[in-house]
Amino acid sequence: MDRIKRLSYEVLEKHKSKFGENFTDNKKSLDQVAIVRSKGLKNQVAGYITNLIKKENRETEFNLSKATASNDEDNLVEDNTKIKTEISPNSEENVIEVGVDTTDVQEPNEPSEEKTD
Repeated sequence: MDRIKRLSYEVLEKHKSKFGENFTDNKKSLDQVAIVRSKGLKNQVAGYITNLIKKENRETEFNLSKATASNDEDNLVEDNTKIKTEISPNSEENVIEVGVDTTDVQEPNEPSEEKTD
């Protein structure tokens, strides 16, 4: 494991609650919890911590949305099963007549005779 990862994990083990998804806030938090003399090293550690936290947040959101979607799908299957059991196929109450409403239909005009010259 390289130095950046090792330092980032050590800091996150003890002070994870102080870090978030904002890089500049993470640099300030890193200054409070550790002494890092090199500006470049501090930026790399803060950047790595920022990426780790963003990745964790994306994964948890994805897992939550996946769980919600599967629950919705299960509920849909249950609802369809209930509907199928409530409606019996031979019941006359459930027969729907499909037809054409002819109340608004106008009779077609009779074709006019064409004049031939």
